Amino acid sequence: MSRTPRSIEEALRRSRVFQGEYTHADLEAARHRLAHELHELRWVRFLHTAAHHGRRAPSPPAALHERAAHDLRVLCRGAVHHEGAARRITAFDDDRDPDGALTFACLLYLADQGEGAQFWWQYTAGSGSVTAALCLYLLHLCHGELRDAQHWADQIQRLNDIGWNDYAPVAHHADTTTGRAGVRYVLPARSPVVSDRAVRHAVDELEAPYDGGLGPVPQPIPELADRWADLVTA
Repeated sequence: MSRTPRSIEEALRRSRVFQGEYTHADLEAARHRLAHELHELRWVRFLHTAAHHGRRAPSPPAALHERAAHDLRVLCRGAVHHEGAARRITAFDDDRDPDGALTFACLLYLADQGEGAQFWWQYTAGSGSVTAALCLYLLHLCHGELRDAQHWADQIQRLNDIGWNDYAPVAHHADTTTGRAGVRYVLPARSPVVSDRAVRHAVDELEAPYDGGLGPVPQPIPELADRWADLVTA
C-alpha cells in the first residue's frame, strides 16, 4: 500500500495531469488517484486532530503513525505489568478468558508478532473490551490503515454508549470526539519497563500455532503465567 501523502502539494505532485501526453483513460485514472489521495489526506488530518486533542505541542500529521506506535506500546507494557496479568493469562489458557486474551495480545505485540496480537485483540474487542478496541485503533493507525482505524473508533463509541465496564489494566480514557473522525484518549505519562529479552524468550516457547482456517495463531502455554515475573523485571 502506498504511503498517504503528507500534504495537498504532495498529492498534486503525484497526480499531475499533462494535456496531450495521455489518453482519456490515463487522464481519468490520474483524476481518480488524485481524489483518492486527497481523501486519504483528509482522513489523516481528522484522525490526527482527534488523537492529539489537548496536547500542547501536537506532532505533524506525517508523524501520526509514530505517535500511534508509541502509545500502543505504552498500553501493552502497562497491560503486561498489571498486577492481575499472570492470573488472567492462566484464565485465558484454561478457558479463553477475553481479559486474558487482551494481556496475551499485548505480549505478542511487544514481541513484534502483530498478526497474532491483532487476532486476539479482535477476539477481546468482540467481547466488549474498549481497551482492545483502542489497541486495534492504534494498530491500524501504525500501518496507515485509516478506514480500519475509523471502524474501531466507531466501535469505541458504541461500547461507551452502552456503558460497558470492561477490564482496563492501564488507566486510560478513550472516546470519540463529537463531529470528528478519530479517538481522543489519555494514557499514563510514563511507560513501565518490560524486558525485551524476556518477552522474546516467552513468545519463543509458546505452543505450536493453531490452524483453524484463519492462519497461524499463537497460543499460550501453562508455564507462561509462572514466568510472568521475568517480563516485568528490568
